[in-house]
Amino acid sequence: MKKIIKIKKRVYCTIAALIAAMICLAGCSGVITPTKNVTVVSIEKIDTEGLNDVYEIKYSDGSVSSLTVTNGKDGKDGKDAESLSVDELYAKYIELHPDGNFDEFLKTFSAASQSSDTAAINSALLSSAKVFTEFTEYRISSAAPMLVTAMYSGSAVVYRVDDDYTYLITNFHVIYDKSAVEEDKIAKKITCYLYGSEGVPIATQEKDENGCTVYDYGDYAIDCEYVGGSATSDIALVRAETSRVKSVNPSVLAAEFADGYSVGETAIAIGNPESEGISVTRGIVSVDNEYITLSVDGTARSYRSIRIDTSIYSGSSGGGLFNADGKLIGITNAGDGNDQNVNYAVPLPIVAGTVENIMHYASVDCKSVKKITLGVTVVSKNSKFVYDAKTDQGRIVEDVTVDAVIENSIISKIDILKGDVIKEFLINGESLSISRLFHIGDALLGIRSGDRIGFKVDRDGEEITTNEYVVRVEDIVAVA
Repeated sequence: MKKIIKIKKRVYCTIAALIAAMICLAGCSGVITPTKNVTVVSIEKIDTEGLNDVYEIKYSDGSVSSLTVTNGKDGKDGKDAESLSVDELYAKYIELHPDGNFDEFLKTFSAASQSSDTAAINSALLSSAKVFTEFTEYRISSAAPMLVTAMYSGSAVVYRVDDDYTYLITNFHVIYDKSAVEEDKIAKKITCYLYGSEGVPIATQEKDENGCTVYDYGDYAIDCEYVGGSATSDIALVRAETSRVKSVNPSVLAAEFADGYSVGETAIAIGNPESEGISVTRGIVSVDNEYITLSVDGTARSYRSIRIDTSIYSGSSGGGLFNADGKLIGITNAGDGNDQNVNYAVPLPIVAGTVENIMHYASVDCKSVKKITLGVTVVSKNSKFVYDAKTDQGRIVEDVTVDAVIENSIISKIDILKGDVIKEFLINGESLSISRLFHIGDALLGIRSGDRIGFKVDRDGEEITTNEYVVRVEDIVAVA
C-alpha cells in the first residue's frame, strides 16, 4: 500500500457571520426542544434591483420564502448576504411556521450550518478516484533475489474531461517507486476506479514475461497512462480515455478550483485510506503555509504545504482537499506520523501551476515540469498578520526584499537591485501582487517562452518599474 509520506523535519518559516451569531445565541438559551423538524436548506441571492438584493430561503419541508434587503451606498450602512439580521429571518420563519418559537428557529439554523456542506461533498465525489500502481521490484527470498510485482494504492482527483482524454491529478510519490527496476521508476501499470464503481486488483495464476504475478482488475477498472510529474511539487498527471471513463460513469466531473483558502475554513479530504475504498473526512485548515521536509524520490526537499487537522491515512495520497463549497484547495500528501491531527496537502497554486505546466510541455513529449530561473535571492521582512473586517478574513503579508542578485542572470538584466522590495510581478502587461515570498515561485510555473516579464519595486521609498525581459526558449529548463 502506498503510504502517506512521513515528515522527517518541520520548518515553520456563507452566511457565516449570521450562523455564528445564532450558534452563540442558541448556546445561551438552554436546552432546545424543537416542535418541528424543519431546517433551513439554503439562503441564496437570486436577484439585484438597484440597491436592493433579493434572497431566496429554502426549507427542508419544501417551503420557500424571499427576503429583500437594501445595500448601503458606501458599503457600511446597508446589509448584504452575510449580515442579514436574526430578527428579519425569524419574522419570515414565523410567517411560514406560526407554531414555531425562537429556540426552534435557532436550532434549525444550527442544523443547517452543520450539514450545509453535504451537497458539496457529494458533488466532489463525482471528481474522486482511487488509484492502484504496479512496479517490478527485486525481493530477497530464501534462495536468491527474485522479481515480483509490487502493488501500491493511492487516490486521485479528476482535473479535466476532454473529448478524447480525462486527466486526473495524483501525487508523484504514488506513481514513482525508487526501488522499481523500471528505468524511469514510474509505474508500469496505473489503474483507477471512480467513486461508486470501485474494485480491487485480484492476483491470478498467470505470470508475465518476468515471472511476476498478473492481476485481474475487474469490470470497473480504468487504465491510465502517465502524462508527467514533478518530484519537487509531489504532483503527477495521468490520463484515461474519456470513452472508457464515461462508460463507467457518464456523470464524472472535473473538480472546480477554489479562488483561495484561509486558516479556519473547512478542509474536506476525499481519498482511499488504507486501500479500503473512497471515503470522506472533515476538518479545518490549521496553517495556510508551512514548510516541511519530505523525501518524495529519495532526495530530501523543502515543500510548501497546507497543514490540516483533517484525518488522512495510508492510501489517501493524491486525494482532493475541498472546501465547504466542494471546490479544490489542495492535494493531500503527507502526515506527521505521530499526531493524526497534523496532516498536510499540496496547496492549490502549486497544484494548478504544476498540472498546467505538465499539460503545456507534454505536447512536446516532455514528462517533467519546465521553469525559468530568475537568479535572485529574496528574504522576508516586516511580516505581519492583517485582518479585513469586511470579509471576515485575515492573511499574513511581508515585504519581499531582494537580498542578492546573480551576475548575468535574468533578474540582473531586468535591473533589480539588492534592497529593492518587490511589490508586483508584471507578466505580459498583467500585474500580480507580491506580498509573500512564495508568490514569485508559484508564478514561475506559468511562465512560457515569449512571455514579457518585469517588476514594480519599492526602491528607497520610490516606486520603480523595472526593465522588461522577453523569455527565451533556452531560459526554460526541465526540473525534477
